Amino acid sequence: MSIHDISNAVEQALARAGLDTGSGAAKAVLHTIRGALESAHIAQQPPSRHETAANDDHTVDVVARVIVDEAAPSPAYRERATGPAGAFLRFEHSNAAGSRAYKLYVPASHGAEPMPLVVMLHGCQQDPDDFAAGTRLNRLAEEQGFLVAYPAQSLRANGSKCWHWFEPRDQSRHGAEPSIIAGIVAEIGRAYRVDERRVFVAGLSAGAAMAVILGETYPDVFCAVGAHSGLPYGAAHDVASAFAAMHGSGVRGPVHPPADHAPAGSRGIPTIVFHGNRDVTVVPHNGLAIAERAASKLEPDIGPLAREVHDLDAQGRRCTLTRRVDLNGVPWVEQWIVHGGGHAWSGGSASGTFVEPQGPDASREMMRFFLLHERRDAAAATTTAAP
Repeated sequence: MSIHDISNAVEQALARAGLDTGSGAAKAVLHTIRGALESAHIAQQPPSRHETAANDDHTVDVVARVIVDEAAPSPAYRERATGPAGAFLRFEHSNAAGSRAYKLYVPASHGAEPMPLVVMLHGCQQDPDDFAAGTRLNRLAEEQGFLVAYPAQSLRANGSKCWHWFEPRDQSRHGAEPSIIAGIVAEIGRAYRVDERRVFVAGLSAGAAMAVILGETYPDVFCAVGAHSGLPYGAAHDVASAFAAMHGSGVRGPVHPPADHAPAGSRGIPTIVFHGNRDVTVVPHNGLAIAERAASKLEPDIGPLAREVHDLDAQGRRCTLTRRVDLNGVPWVEQWIVHGGGHAWSGGSASGTFVEPQGPDASREMMRFFLLHERRDAAAATTTAAP
């Protein structure tokens, strides 16, 4: 086992113990351990894969016990909310396609009963902490009782921390980023009591575009999608076409969807869309395209969806809300146009970036919509199944 392997195992152990290796006491502990390993010149010939896995598990378990005994959890992994504090923990998930870090908010009310899970995908130039602060979803999770996962795009994968929604290889079920994110859901399902019927995905901008891709490619995992300032599935196939789509001159919807983009016979997925009508980064027709595609895919299964249009005032902003409802009045698609809104999360907290405090509370409205729906084929799949 090399210095690098041991160091990585130590860092994973710290993360599993709920400690922030980027600051505070845990960072100092990690630095000390790395220094000691380097001073001792610890390095061996690479062991077999079986030996490496066994050694890593042993190292992680030992270090986790030591750290838990000797250091209190870092405040960076706690977020004060209404009522008792929940835990905001950092993990990393790896599969054959790669690895991504993610943060998980576990509300204080988590216990024996399975909870819904919401996967939140940040936009470009954001990270999980920033996105959590701006959307205030952790506070809402504490209030309503659900888990929240925030996968993190790495700088190594994209210099602007954008999800690769515009790459054909990431628009299929077996694409790297969709499979990693679905794998994160499965990993959480193995460690926590997750209500597999109520697993949702939402995002902002590039994160919204990736959320739409996940709805298309993993309808057996996610039961509803929230897209804020995003783009429709298959709107681009490279960087140039991505900018064209964002600015309104690109592809409107999929032209050549990958053959393996979703399980055979998959159905449409309930979708809620938010978009500012003054968004010049991702023009509003993209939001309309998301909503129209969602409705067209749902109707063959749900039946005809009636169109309702409402004019609303919400926190200083006029909104046009278009709903597609079934015969019982249940909305399956909602499109919110925020008049005067730009490329930012509506009704969020100024403590995050790309947020507008004015306008409807997108986080609360998405959760209202999500909780109206549960996966219709829940008996046929589980969140712990391999993606």
